[in-house]
Amino acid sequence: MSILYDEGQQAIATESRRVLDARVGKDRLLKLLEQVGEYDQPFWDTAVEQGWTALAIPEEHGGLGLGLVELGLVALATGAATAGAPFLTVGYGAAQALIGSGQADLQAAWLPKLAAGEALATVAFAEGNAPLPPLPTTIFAGGKLSGAKEGVTGGLKADFAIVWAAHEGKPALVLAELKNAARTAVESYDNSRLYADIAFAGAPATLLAEGDSALALARDVLARMAVVTAHEQVGGAEALLYIARDYATTRRAFGQFIGAFQSIKHRISEMYGLVEIARANCIHAAASEGKDNFLIAAADARISATDAYDTNSRDCVQIHGGIGVTWEQGLHLHMRRARSLAVELGNLYYWEDLLVEQLTGVAA
Repeated sequence: MSILYDEGQQAIATESRRVLDARVGKDRLLKLLEQVGEYDQPFWDTAVEQGWTALAIPEEHGGLGLGLVELGLVALATGAATAGAPFLTVGYGAAQALIGSGQADLQAAWLPKLAAGEALATVAFAEGNAPLPPLPTTIFAGGKLSGAKEGVTGGLKADFAIVWAAHEGKPALVLAELKNAARTAVESYDNSRLYADIAFAGAPATLLAEGDSALALARDVLARMAVVTAHEQVGGAEALLYIARDYATTRRAFGQFIGAFQSIKHRISEMYGLVEIARANCIHAAASEGKDNFLIAAADARISATDAYDTNSRDCVQIHGGIGVTWEQGLHLHMRRARSLAVELGNLYYWEDLLVEQLTGVAA
């Protein structure tokens, strides 16, 4: 695609940002930091009302039939607003796993509910430090799932999870209903992410794929979620760039605006460069959906967006000086989110290794 968005895509970007600017407030997000097990319900109601939950789900299942480019534009806006619920990304990943499985009965059962916001889903792949372990310890047998997954994003409120498990000695993707699963809330520095340790203990589950097909589907789902997350990171990094710019052009020191000092100008210039590099990688990755180079493009986007958000969250605080670390200023909302998103889908080492493997054909 062109590096420029078309009129329809620009309208999605403008409207999503306008709506979130009006409906997401810093005060509500600050309160959520001190609560375990709660998320920003007004934000999620807005997501459902605006059709964002249906954006990338096929029309035959109640969705809008759009793609990763359009969902990425919404993610840019949610990242700028540090939106207080994780379900747009993990719900999208779960929907893509269902679509990729080719199982019409499961698609018919769950995709309309996801599109309408009537069900919440998550993706539980990681074990320990491995985002996608070669042979997971969670076991699927006899229509039930045993074992546990730790620190699952959105796991505390999800109705079902797409789980990376083992089946008869082979890796598998299964859909597990979480109604009777034991869930323990994980108190974190970003509590609205609803992290939970999930013990499945015989939870009803259905096989989606196994063996090499399961690995290919799991990697595709992980890469798709990484592209959405990268857009969210770029949205946050860009918001911090503007906050830093505005402060530097209004705050005075030694008789002049601090933006006149080279150390500040150079830092803001570097923040801008990181945002634009990451934005270009995100556009390329979203436009590469379904193509042979998608994993490479997704890794590029993930790496550059993580670097941009991490760096800009630190530099924006530094430009603000002492006021930047106060609770009321709220810059820590972005710093917390930058750290959360940096590790949720595998840290930079994982994506760098995946990029090397895809480029060279040799596992790093």
